[in-house]
Amino acid sequence: MTTNPQAAIAEVEAGLAASGYIASRSITTAVFLAQRLEKPILVEGPAGVGKTELAKAVSAWLGLDLIRMQCYEGLDESKALYEWKYGKQLLYTQILKDKLGQVLGHAETLDEAMAKLHSFGDVFFSEQFLEPRPLLKALQQPDGCVLLIDEIDKADQEFEAFLLEILSDYQVSIPEIGRISAPVPPLVFLTSNAQRDLGDALKRRCLHLHIGFPEPQLEARIVETRVPGIAPALTRKLVAFVDALRGLDLKKLPSVSETIDWARVLVLLHASALDRDIVQSTLNVLLKYEGDMQLAMTQVPEIVARVEREVV
Repeated sequence: MTTNPQAAIAEVEAGLAASGYIASRSITTAVFLAQRLEKPILVEGPAGVGKTELAKAVSAWLGLDLIRMQCYEGLDESKALYEWKYGKQLLYTQILKDKLGQVLGHAETLDEAMAKLHSFGDVFFSEQFLEPRPLLKALQQPDGCVLLIDEIDKADQEFEAFLLEILSDYQVSIPEIGRISAPVPPLVFLTSNAQRDLGDALKRRCLHLHIGFPEPQLEARIVETRVPGIAPALTRKLVAFVDALRGLDLKKLPSVSETIDWARVLVLLHASALDRDIVQSTLNVLLKYEGDMQLAMTQVPEIVARVEREVV
């Protein structure tokens, strides 16, 4: 691993590109800093701009397992961290009951018998009866991993507070067992669509990265990477069209993922240019609300004419 920061950032860019992710300088710098500082990255931005895909690409580039935890309202410790294998504990209880005479042995007093039973009882809450969930799995990986905590803004504030120990020290405290620390800290990505404001305590523990809609040149590179065989001229025109749509007063602006989907549709239809009829019949790939469709339909002829005239 190079010690030259600029060269190292260039390595990140090349590695992500090899995994199919075309990244801006701010993205590659954030990944470089997260590796060196061992800090999580809080990735914010509109849906569909590549926040989740960034974690996947880093996982592929580094050759590390990706452990993903999808957040939702009501998510709690038992779903995110661990739970006990109750069936296995019950089976162990039955075995212990059947072997009770052997367990007690030659205990002559009640205190001696209770001491022996307590020694076996501690086994019930040992790691062999522990069922790890995504967070604990990430901390237990001997070679490290990429941990994706997706859409953290959908989880409750209580769960956000629960994450603080993991995000700051890469460890967790389990009352029955004690502290479990990661032998190799995972590379953590938290994504947010800004459905609610996140707490300052969580933000302090993370590097902040905002991924917005890319500039047309960068988006064209992304499309060419994700849609092999598309004509460069068509790529430039469809990206310019999408960029123009984002300038309208829409409820939901088309994302990068929707640009990619539309590019695939145009290739499937053997389109060589932005024909007005094709654009109008496939506009539902880009726009998801009827009101947005109606507004855009009135602008399509003008936008298509301008793109065909200005983009070579």
